[in-house]
Amino acid sequence: MKKLALASSLVLVFAATSSCDTLNAAVNNGGIGSYDPNQSVPSSLEMISGLRQALEQGTNKSVNQLGSVNGFFGNQAVKLLFPPEAQKAEATLRKLGLNKLCDDVILSLNRAAEDAASKAAPIFISAIKQMTVKDITDILLTGQKDAATNYFARVTTSQLTDQFKPVIHNSLSKVGATRFYSQAVTTYNKIPLVFNKLNPDLDAYVTQKAIDGLFYRIAQEELNIRTSLSARTTPLLQKVFGYVQKKTS
Repeated sequence: MKKLALASSLVLVFAATSSCDTLNAAVNNGGIGSYDPNQSVPSSLEMISGLRQALEQGTNKSVNQLGSVNGFFGNQAVKLLFPPEAQKAEATLRKLGLNKLCDDVILSLNRAAEDAASKAAPIFISAIKQMTVKDITDILLTGQKDAATNYFARVTTSQLTDQFKPVIHNSLSKVGATRFYSQAVTTYNKIPLVFNKLNPDLDAYVTQKAIDGLFYRIAQEELNIRTSLSARTTPLLQKVFGYVQKKTS
């Protein structure tokens, strides 16, 4: 019942701010139900502002971490390895003493992903600004710890893929991944009795892995702010997510 009341309250705000632009203006200017630290129950726009603040914090942190040197390479959870169809080839090349070539491939794949990840922030910020009240209600009140991440995956994957492809292509060349991988593939394909020749095209694989890595980190940040008081770095975040945690636990 309390969840329904909160949802209804948010819907009323949506009716009062009938367009996304109006809603953005209301939030940015303090508008309806602006932040009042003396009230324990957050207003509707506090909920909206708090979620957006949390998402901006989480996505910026994720992009900054993954977009830095060793952001992918130093994180075993998202580190790029040889593509699955090429891992047998990697094992064969290492048996032939070509460890450095294989290591160069792996390092360069991760450097390309790091280079691309650094370009992702504007896409996520745009998605946050376009959120409707229904989106925000669903994210806050479902009780799912990765509801915001699922929202991002739904609305940004296509745009991320389109924008990452040229970045990945350029990054692969810039960091030497194309050259190293092509060299590894060519070497493997020349081995006698190798019948399953490999395709040296890496763009699609690295693009998808870079996007997967971003969503993985964003999910971690979302879980952190939903469950950890120390992650709520502003009074508004403390108020909103403390309230949501009580109502959805």
